[in-house]
Amino acid sequence: MAWLNRLQPYTLALLRIVTALLFLQHGLSKMVGFPNPGQKLSHFVSLIGLAAVLEVVGGALLVVGFRTRLVAFILSGEMAVAYFKAHAPHGFYPILNGGEGAILFCFIFLYLACAGGGACSMDRR
Repeated sequence: MAWLNRLQPYTLALLRIVTALLFLQHGLSKMVGFPNPGQKLSHFVSLIGLAAVLEVVGGALLVVGFRTRLVAFILSGEMAVAYFKAHAPHGFYPILNGGEGAILFCFIFLYLACAGGGACSMDRR
């Protein structure tokens, strides 16, 4: 099992990068309609507009691992707010209210806020 311990910083970095790319995709879809042109926002002066900016900027910062702990903490809070404002009112169970993704992002970001960016991050340099 010692070899798994040696891989830990790299798997943490992989978790950070893949999660950030998925999160960035959500923001880009809202902000510029990529890769889903039908979901582009008409204006940014709203909670969804603020979320789009946080998702694009925060996702990009997490991809490169810059200020990982701070950015991940902010994004964890954003996802908690998103869950309770957008999903929880539609039912108690996340599988029924569509909130599984928000909960997963929230707790992955909370973990990254505690663990840092792992190997291959700007924070390490």
